Amino acid sequence: MNSLVLGIDIGASGIKGAIVNVHSGDMHTERFKIPTPKPSTPEKVAAEIVEMKEHFDWKGPIGCGFPALVKHGVAKTASNIDKSWINTNVETLFSQAAQTDVYVLNDADAAGMAEMSLVDIDKEGTVLFLTIGSGIGSALFTDGSLVPNTELGHLKFKGGVAEQYAADSVRKNLKLTWEEWAKRFDEYMCHLDLLFSPDRIILGGGSSKYFADFSQWFTVKTTVVPATLLNNAGIIGAACYAGTKHQSKL
Repeated sequence: MNSLVLGIDIGASGIKGAIVNVHSGDMHTERFKIPTPKPSTPEKVAAEIVEMKEHFDWKGPIGCGFPALVKHGVAKTASNIDKSWINTNVETLFSQAAQTDVYVLNDADAAGMAEMSLVDIDKEGTVLFLTIGSGIGSALFTDGSLVPNTELGHLKFKGGVAEQYAADSVRKNLKLTWEEWAKRFDEYMCHLDLLFSPDRIILGGGSSKYFADFSQWFTVKTTVVPATLLNNAGIIGAACYAGTKHQSKL
């Protein structure tokens, strides 16, 4: 298959994209970022996918990480995007708008798949990948195989849901210190440790680059490490997913 695929990562605040070599996982271009439209309706986000495609003058398949539970290309939740996405066929919408094949999966699943497939790490046992940003995304793996659409940022926790207590957006909104926020996130990880007994937890997303600033306050028994691919994992994983799916159609 063609080794180059356009990968796009849709977040609550920004849409990021780059052309990726799906064999090596290297980014073939600089990352391009545009703000996520407000409101983030299907029509407005689809227009940004077209803008991303035109920026790169791209004509091949596109992979897209999307912040929702996605089953067979259809969004089933909409926690951090406009509620009109629920039951929208995201793959069909984006493919028609971009006039090329677009393959969509949960954004945290995309990031986790990139880390698990392209980074030389121990894949045995249960690995929990968490993305920290405006919300909290999750990807759960058993012996390297993905359990899709876990969405563990939406677990009931502390009288609400976990990401309303421990996401990075909470740190910023409440002006918490790294220590104050880290202790909240540690409580959340301890809860996940109780539920899933993972062998290791990998932290990705926008806040992962600050791992050294907050990890000293973690008490969770499971080993916690930062993602190697940091905030580019979603782009790379989406591209690799699309490359595999597109090849299976040929």
